[in-house]
Amino acid sequence: MKPSDHNFDGVVGVLGGMGPLATIDFMHKVMAATDAQRDQDHVPLLVASIPQVPDRGTAFRGEGPSPAGAMIEIGKRLRDAGARALVIPCNTAHLWFDTVRRAVGLPMLHIVDAALDAAFASVGKDTRLGLLCTETTLASRLYVSRAPQLDWVLPTADEMRAQVMPGIAAVKAGKLELGGALLSAAAHALARRGAQALVLGCTEIPLVLGPADAPLPMIDATAALARRTVAWSLAQREPAQAELSPG
Repeated sequence: MKPSDHNFDGVVGVLGGMGPLATIDFMHKVMAATDAQRDQDHVPLLVASIPQVPDRGTAFRGEGPSPAGAMIEIGKRLRDAGARALVIPCNTAHLWFDTVRRAVGLPMLHIVDAALDAAFASVGKDTRLGLLCTETTLASRLYVSRAPQLDWVLPTADEMRAQVMPGIAAVKAGKLELGGALLSAAAHALARRGAQALVLGCTEIPLVLGPADAPLPMIDATAALARRTVAWSLAQREPAQAELSPG
C-alpha cells in the first residue's frame, strides 16, 4: 500500500517542547482522554518537541527574539508531514497563536478556550476563578481578556516573585518537589483571597499540583486541551470509520 493510500484524517500536530516535560504530559493526557480498545482507536499525533524555540517571556518584554518564526517553521513541518490541525501545549506561546495559524494555514485548538469551557462546565460561570500562570500570561491578560466578565483572583506581585515563577522554574529544572511546594503555597494564597476554583494556566503547573495540593477545585488547562484534541480528531475520523464498518 502506498503512503498516500492511508487515511490521515484526524492527525493532530503537537507544536511542543515549551517545555519538554509538559509536552509529554499532554500526550499522556490525550491517551487518558481517549476511549480506546486497541492501538488504532488512539488519536494520531505528530509531535515536534523543540525546546530551542526562543523564550516567550523575554520576547513579550522586548528583551529577546520572537518565537513566531520558529513556531511557524515547526508548524509547517508538521503540516507537510500530514497534520490536519495544530495544538500548542504551552499557554504563553498562545500570544502568537493567530500569527502561527495564519502562516501555517491549519485549524488550531486554543488552550485558553478549552480551559475556560472546562471551568464553566465543572464549576459554573459565576465562580471566582483563581489563576496560576507565568508573569507573561498574567501581564498579557491572555486568560482575563477571553473572559473579562469573570471576577478573577490573580496572584499578587509578591506571590508571583516568591512562589509562582520560582515554582515554574523549579519544575522546568526538574526540581519537582520544590516546584510543588512553591505552587501549592501560591494556590493556598489565592484561596485565602477568595478564589473558589483554580485554573492551572501554565503547562508546567499540573505536573506537580494535584487535587491534594490545593484547597479548591482545579481546572487543568493541559487536560482540557487534551480532551478537545481527542474530540476534534474523532470528529474528523468518524466518516472514514463509518465507511470501513461492515453492514
